[in-house]
Amino acid sequence: MNSRVVAAEDSRLASAMLSIENLSAWYAESRVLHGMSFDVREGEVLTLIGRNGAGKTTTLRSIMGVVRKRTGSIRLGAEELIGKRTYEIARKGIAYCPEERAIFASLSVRENLLLPPVLRSGGMSNEGLFKAFPNLQARAASQGTKLSGGEQQMLAIARILRTGSRLLLLDEPSEGLAPVVVKEIGELILRLKQQGFTIVLVEQNLRFAKKVADRHVVVENGKVADVLTAADLESGMDRVQSYLGV
Repeated sequence: MNSRVVAAEDSRLASAMLSIENLSAWYAESRVLHGMSFDVREGEVLTLIGRNGAGKTTTLRSIMGVVRKRTGSIRLGAEELIGKRTYEIARKGIAYCPEERAIFASLSVRENLLLPPVLRSGGMSNEGLFKAFPNLQARAASQGTKLSGGEQQMLAIARILRTGSRLLLLDEPSEGLAPVVVKEIGELILRLKQQGFTIVLVEQNLRFAKKVADRHVVVENGKVADVLTAADLESGMDRVQSYLGV
């Protein structure tokens, strides 16, 4: 390989907080990812967009070690995560908020917030979380079953902020929510970015993605089909919609 190409590649990897190289993943014998490669820069919001079943959620689950059968490379800085278990990855500063939110229905908001352990310094206290999420403070004694979909999503995100993780993996945070709540989630993501968090976001809502993300990775059939900047997405919606089949 040309020495200048090697140097450019080394520079790219050095500037990346998270580097995914030739990632493949399987559920039992079913292969879902077919050589995913992209990087995530510190402090950015990056979305994974694509059709349902393209492999977006599996990518997040693979990063977090939830999908155990995977090959390739997932590096956090210089540290390889392939082969590590989910709890080990969490202790490195990565937190995952699944699409199903995983709220404990029989526990109150306050009890749900107390469940995740503080894994690294910088995790938010309940007082800090209630200040950041005033709606949750008003519902602190309410059971998970009594919360609206938007409140459950806020609780799911608040819960992972307690851990001290700085790299957040959010799966479809706007899914099924009213427009006013989607707007609140978008404002929250932008606030977290301003506070220095790095966010990888799976999102189907292109309008929402355009407002919050710096770059967009288009996933198609378990591979990266394209990588677009915010400006690319704005000027090339026809191109993006062709990937999505819209």
